[in-house]
Amino acid sequence: MSVVDLTRLAGLVFLAVSCVVLGDTAGKMLTANGADPFFVAWSRFALGALLLLPVSGLRVSELRDLWRWPIILRAMLILSGICCILTALRTEPIANVFGGFFIGPVVSYILAIVFLGERPSSWRSISFAVGFLGVMLVVQPGLGMTTGMVFALAAGCFYGGYLVMTKRIAGQVRPRFLLMSQLIIGTVVLAPFAGVAAWPESNVSVWGLIFLSAAGSACGNFLLVLANRRGEASLIAPLTYTQLLTATAIGGLAFGDWPDWVAWTGLALILASGFVILLLTPRT
Repeated sequence: MSVVDLTRLAGLVFLAVSCVVLGDTAGKMLTANGADPFFVAWSRFALGALLLLPVSGLRVSELRDLWRWPIILRAMLILSGICCILTALRTEPIANVFGGFFIGPVVSYILAIVFLGERPSSWRSISFAVGFLGVMLVVQPGLGMTTGMVFALAAGCFYGGYLVMTKRIAGQVRPRFLLMSQLIIGTVVLAPFAGVAAWPESNVSVWGLIFLSAAGSACGNFLLVLANRRGEASLIAPLTYTQLLTATAIGGLAFGDWPDWVAWTGLALILASGFVILLLTPRT
């Protein structure tokens, strides 16, 4: 891949992850206004499905694949991760939550070795170890670790499992069907929880936040699908670390939540880990 193509791919991935952060920012505002994370998660899946259905190319013959256990497990992992991250965002700064969330690539790396038979490499293991150290500096585990950061770590673990399941079945179904399957299953599974959860007061600003939460997530994930068609997964994964830049900027500007120096150090290590993986990954 040429430098120009890599630059374009990086720009597309950065736009995608920035859309996701915007969606999560709207979700944080909704939970601050009394909305339950289960309601926010359900509205995100339901509206996301409606927004992407016209461009999904979904065929009736594909609906039977929704009952396949890998498809269901993959959807359950991502919906659990989203519920956890929305819960974490109720009380924690956005940058810190995403810092903890980036335990996901480390979990994915380990699970891929154990369950998919991928061969570990020394430089990649060292890079992920540095990233893990960065995550620990952000979440600061110990007696003072907050419940919100526990949920952020749980979200990352669920996301790591989701990435491995995506790798396992990526070649078996269309990428856009994979995206629609998680939206449809998430909508159905979360509906009973959303029905009994606290809903926010209905007004124009709240519905605007609900739409932004769903649209940001849907557009971000759709752009990541497009990015995966242009580049290898080994290139896409480290580029998603740029999500921390948007999360830190939005958290500081919108909520005044700037990380302390320890968290800043952790975020820097996570970003450095991602860029080392990007630079050392062989490109065709």
